[in-house]
Amino acid sequence: MSEFLAGKAVRKLLKGIKVERATALLPQTAAAPIFNIRGGRVAITQIIGEVTTVIQTQANLTNLVGNPTVGTSVDLCTTLSITAFEVGCLLGITGLNTDALIGIDAGALPGQTRDVILAAGTLDLDCAASNSGAVKWTVFYIPIDDGAWVEAA
Repeated sequence: MSEFLAGKAVRKLLKGIKVERATALLPQTAAAPIFNIRGGRVAITQIIGEVTTVIQTQANLTNLVGNPTVGTSVDLCTTLSITAFEVGCLLGITGLNTDALIGIDAGALPGQTRDVILAAGTLDLDCAASNSGAVKWTVFYIPIDDGAWVEAA
């Protein structure tokens, strides 16, 4: 039991606070919030999506977007077609907004190499098509401003 608690403490020390969002259907030809950023700025140290229902076999250019309460939305990555992604496929970003969304078959995902600073607002999943399928998300973050936090949307 102590190793489990120690592992949890190490994860928090290295990656920050963990927030999980239950599995949800993909947005249909739109962007939809997956996390709310409240009370100020945060540094996203890792974001992980896991496909829980196979994605329909149809092109669907998808990316993640920072959508601040005040100011202009910004892509956190370039698009990737998520057509026919299998259950267990892992999604993530490098942290560099000129790199594509990462989508790798079940089993492994490279760690995010750069933190992404987001202002209060939402972190959105943007899908260009109307595909069936579902993804659950996990985000790790460190508050920059006192009183800032992230919650599942």
